[in-house]
Amino acid sequence: MKEVRYYIDPASGQPHIHGHNVDETEVEEILAFPGEDEKGGEGTRVAIGKTFGGRYLKVIYSPDEDRLGIFVITAYDIVGNALAAFRRRQRRRS
Repeated sequence: MKEVRYYIDPASGQPHIHGHNVDETEVEEILAFPGEDEKGGEGTRVAIGKTFGGRYLKVIYSPDEDRLGIFVITAYDIVGNALAAFRRRQRRRS
């Protein structure tokens, strides 16, 4: 696995993902086994997938310029219509 760094929330001093009740292990599971991984805006990438614990997460990250590491900006649960659309896309791919 590549080196994974996290955006630190200046107010809390903790990784921003903690504010969304997501931990580093869950993010790294999605990055290792994404259901989807597509280009986002402004040089970012968006990975969506299901953790081993059953949560569906969207992870916004930026690959390092040398491609040896990843900088995670945020990660959060996908729910509602976004989750339904992801599941439909996954069924079509199967």
